[in-house]
Amino acid sequence: MDPATSYGILSLLPPLVAVVLAFITRDAVFSLLIGILVGIGVTGQNILFGFTGLVQDALGNADFIWVVCIEVFVGIMVAYFQKSGAIDAFTKKISKRNINAVGAQVISWLLGIFIFFSDYFSPLYVGTVMKGITDKARVSREKLSYICSSTSAPVCTLIPFSAWGVYEAGLLVGLGAFADKTIATNAVVKMVPYNFYGIISIALVGLIAMGIVPDFGPMRKAEKRARETGKVIADGAKPMLGKELEQIKPNEGVEANLLINFFGPAVIIIGVTLGTYLVTGNAKTLEGFIAAVVFQFVTMLFQKMATVQELMDTAIEGIKGITSAVIILSLAYCLNAISKELGTANYVVSITKTWMTPTLLLVFTFLTCAFVSFFTGTSWGTYAIMTPIAIPLAFELTGGAITNIVYATIAAIMSGGCFGDHCSPISDTNILSSLASGSDHMDHVKTQMPYALTAAVVSCILYLILGFVL
Repeated sequence: MDPATSYGILSLLPPLVAVVLAFITRDAVFSLLIGILVGIGVTGQNILFGFTGLVQDALGNADFIWVVCIEVFVGIMVAYFQKSGAIDAFTKKISKRNINAVGAQVISWLLGIFIFFSDYFSPLYVGTVMKGITDKARVSREKLSYICSSTSAPVCTLIPFSAWGVYEAGLLVGLGAFADKTIATNAVVKMVPYNFYGIISIALVGLIAMGIVPDFGPMRKAEKRARETGKVIADGAKPMLGKELEQIKPNEGVEANLLINFFGPAVIIIGVTLGTYLVTGNAKTLEGFIAAVVFQFVTMLFQKMATVQELMDTAIEGIKGITSAVIILSLAYCLNAISKELGTANYVVSITKTWMTPTLLLVFTFLTCAFVSFFTGTSWGTYAIMTPIAIPLAFELTGGAITNIVYATIAAIMSGGCFGDHCSPISDTNILSSLASGSDHMDHVKTQMPYALTAAVVSCILYLILGFVL
């Protein structure tokens, strides 16, 4: 028996336990930790030694360090925004126009779409910038988190030259008629109209933000609370953004320059990230954040907003403020690692690929990708697993030709992976959305899920219809 699938249905136990406990206890750290320990128990290892070994293996890699570094510099950047008074200045400027709840949500939605090139930078920037404005407009933090999350990864899946599109094109090379990256990239461009989940989820956010579609599910309750009581977070909630960041205030007499202190860091991040992508084909997101923080440090020093010691102390407070997010992210990586060891994704694929009949190929590709992504918390990992399985099946139906069936299958892979990741409480982009908006993480997941499920159900129907038509 293949060792990757030898644990069978038991391989689903760790993520399942973590997800169920997360919804019951509303404590992501405890739930993830128990899920990890259950996974170690399934492998038959000593719990203590198994845990320490898992932590070293899961966290001692470049991918995790990269994400944590981004969070650290985001924490510092937000702290410097607070210290310079830039966010307060922007909020006051916008507030003069008497932005109501609808206006605040629509601005957040448009800003998220505008930052289309990075699923990490988008929620981090939108949440940080808009939090004060949505708070004043009595929009719940849960709603802001939803907007941040739904205009990050879904938007990236629709942009062929984003990191997501380039990654998927790379996975296609060598499969069937995809002889080189040019042909593969062209296919990613042509799959966009069939990326139903990406299109629907982004449109749904806009319709809800504008009030055309009324809030429903737990979000309706959250919005009613914020609107009637002014409480943007629920009683007993545990916001991801630490109190350290909220308590940072500018020095007496400090007045922020919006062009330098507010827009400057964003322009630098956009310039570095997008510029390096266009020149080298590899977006340097972390380098963009580092450059922005250095810019903030130097300009605040020259503006005499703070001393070197004060700026260093502020940076430390910023790092403290994202500790909760780093802990949850660390445990999510550990859970992903134990799930990989148990062969969770391979098991899911092994029991679902037999369902993929010609007519149902698209809808079952979408559902399988969603299932794998939800339980592993990663879209890209799902793409790596499912692309070599689903695309050859599509080519069998077309006789090896690149047709609309192939384009639609690529779209179903990207849609399904995005949807599962969008709902998962162990997804890094969900964690970042909660962090930047200062929302309780499980409140964010609970309130967002009905909207994500709505977009997914409509997507399934469309893929089912498309399967009969193509």
